[in-house]
Amino acid sequence: MLFQVYGENALYQWLGWAMVFIGLILINEVARRSKIGGTVCFIGVPLALTAYFVAIYVGAGMGADWALENPTYLHMNSWFHYAKLYAATIGCIGFMALKYRWGKIGKSHWFKCFPFVIVAINILIAVVSDFESAIRAWGTTWVSSEGVTLYGGWHNVFNGVAGLINIACMTGWFGIYVSKKKQDMLWPDMTWVFILAYDLWNFCYTYNCLPTHSFYCGLALLLAPTVAAMFWNKGGWIQNRAFTLAIWCMFAQVFPAFQDYSVFSVQSVNNPNVNLAVSVIALVANVAAFAYIMYRARKLKVNPYLNEVFVGTRDYEEAMARREDAPELPRSPKGDEAPQAA
Repeated sequence: MLFQVYGENALYQWLGWAMVFIGLILINEVARRSKIGGTVCFIGVPLALTAYFVAIYVGAGMGADWALENPTYLHMNSWFHYAKLYAATIGCIGFMALKYRWGKIGKSHWFKCFPFVIVAINILIAVVSDFESAIRAWGTTWVSSEGVTLYGGWHNVFNGVAGLINIACMTGWFGIYVSKKKQDMLWPDMTWVFILAYDLWNFCYTYNCLPTHSFYCGLALLLAPTVAAMFWNKGGWIQNRAFTLAIWCMFAQVFPAFQDYSVFSVQSVNNPNVNLAVSVIALVANVAAFAYIMYRARKLKVNPYLNEVFVGTRDYEEAMARREDAPELPRSPKGDEAPQAA
């Protein structure tokens, strides 16, 4: 097994996983379906948390016991967690600006490449973290500022390279649309090909560098946006991903006990051989995805970054059918949709 989910706490661990998975899906639905919900989740709450974080570090600098003993200060103090939280939150705000067309920036064509830029930044944050482990402890271990033992080695390098390739797998940078009810920012060219490659890479990252959190942020957090995109939010995966990531980061930053030292806590087996196997899978998947993207781009004779390469595929067409300017299907006298022309 990849995780230590057995013993007297196994029931709590699986219950915790289910609560995180279902909770992320539900909060994502509130945030995406309501302008007020999204504004509260990704502007109001982060502003309040920023004041909270500043207060903690000011108090710690003054030697106050309440700050020095605060769980966030003790267990969530690495640069990575803060970088990820704010990068994800900025992404959420940018996505809302696009789908609600806020101001000149939300209406501009050039800003449609923002999703690519912010996702690339988020991936690079994790890539840097993977390479950090490789540099700090090649072939051995090191202890992070949060007291987590990490292995360094080829698994970090392989997955870091997979992350860089994953950035190159994002196509159709300007192919950003708004859904009919303005609930979603759509990126139709981000089909299952990218999603699968991303999920494998990101799971491997969490497994390499967040072994005490990976059961939740490497499985529940990744599956929540993917399930939503598969079943009821076609084309909206990247928005789902940003929303659920920001929500999880805010929760984990304030309540680290849930995943670090409670009956819900789950450790990975933290074995370098297992890490290496997972990293090889992630690297192969991303190489295969990139090769397929280049094949389609060559077949269509287009630049895969300035143009969409999955035109004609089921995922792409289902997402495009949701855009606000998509033509309505003709209906029969009984009100049933007429079959589409071949």
